Amino acid sequence: MPETTNRLRRALLSGGVGALTAGGLGVLSRSAFAQTTTAELPIVNGRRNLWAYPEKRPLIVLASRPPQLETPFDVFNDGLITPNDAFFVRYHNSDIPRSIDGDAHVIKIGGNAVGKPFELTMAELRSQFKPLEIVAVNQCSGNSRSHFSPRVTGGQFSNGAMGNARWVGVPLKDVLARAELKNTARQVTFNGLDAAPLGGGDFVKALDVNHALDGEVMLAYQMNGADIPFLNGYPVKLIVPGYYGTYWVKHLCEIEVIDQVYEGFWMKPAYRVPDNDCACIEPGTTPASTRPIGRFTVRSFITSLQDGAHIRARQPTVVRGIGFDGGQGIREVAYSTDGGESWRGAKLGQELGRYSFREFTFAFTPAPGVHDLRVRAWNRVGHSQPMDALWQPAGYMRNVVESVKVIAT
Repeated sequence: MPETTNRLRRALLSGGVGALTAGGLGVLSRSAFAQTTTAELPIVNGRRNLWAYPEKRPLIVLASRPPQLETPFDVFNDGLITPNDAFFVRYHNSDIPRSIDGDAHVIKIGGNAVGKPFELTMAELRSQFKPLEIVAVNQCSGNSRSHFSPRVTGGQFSNGAMGNARWVGVPLKDVLARAELKNTARQVTFNGLDAAPLGGGDFVKALDVNHALDGEVMLAYQMNGADIPFLNGYPVKLIVPGYYGTYWVKHLCEIEVIDQVYEGFWMKPAYRVPDNDCACIEPGTTPASTRPIGRFTVRSFITSLQDGAHIRARQPTVVRGIGFDGGQGIREVAYSTDGGESWRGAKLGQELGRYSFREFTFAFTPAPGVHDLRVRAWNRVGHSQPMDALWQPAGYMRNVVESVKVIAT
């Protein structure tokens, strides 16, 4: 990596995030940005300010300790690839790294189920393995949590805790091949550079070994043709296509192959869902059992019109949107202009891969009045979205058919 880039990363965090600390916790301070652009944006549970953090355009700030930044939804109308400076940010632990020297960063590979533990530098990761490119959506497990009713606790994201990017890196299976996995290997764990000074445990995630070796799970060092932004995991990030963002470990520094099921805090009890077909329960009840959250459900959104928008009556209007799922790929999108009473097929656009956003469009000529627009997607194995919202206590996996009401005048 060029030395100028290394200097940027160190300066970014020493003069940006690193200088924005309080009590040694790596806390980001809005007031420290002298030239920050701010604006107010309405969301379902109130209003949020937009602030520009290092390497980011103004994003919706849900929390600064640790940083939780949401992408304004109009960004998703600008194309299928989410720009790096608009990509959402979600940390759990307040002690995030303040500076990282990309040249010196090392990933340790070990565990009790490998024959040859070793260390891997970023230069070796880039030069000694065949690169892999995947276009994939990263979506927070709690994306759309603020829309749950009854309301649930946790970060109150609207629908912008997601993004689609072109990731370049190395298949995890190629890295693990050098470690010579033993027959006892059962799971692979992943740790990053953030720490938990206030409790909750180190943020370590785990995948079953067969999943880790599927050839698509990857160690990414590039995002949309550039270094991964610091707040999205520079210099190396675990990419788990089709799975919720909780598995996409940032600032990856340690991989261990183990002979048992890992039960650290962020696998158990955190990030678990009811163990049934819908991953849901009735409000006020308790699930009989739970399982770790896994693949995305099917989702679709209208992106070209916001709820409450005014459009021209009696003139053709082209509506655009996106659909995605956990990796089967979107087969069909239907649309309704009358609140779900009748449905027609939308036109699908370019496919960038089965883990990517898929664009759709439809046209309608509205009569004067209010129109309730809805879209519903199906993937290639027939999974779709429920018409009525499902509920679960953590506020994960929302995928209801969304409603966008527009006014034709």
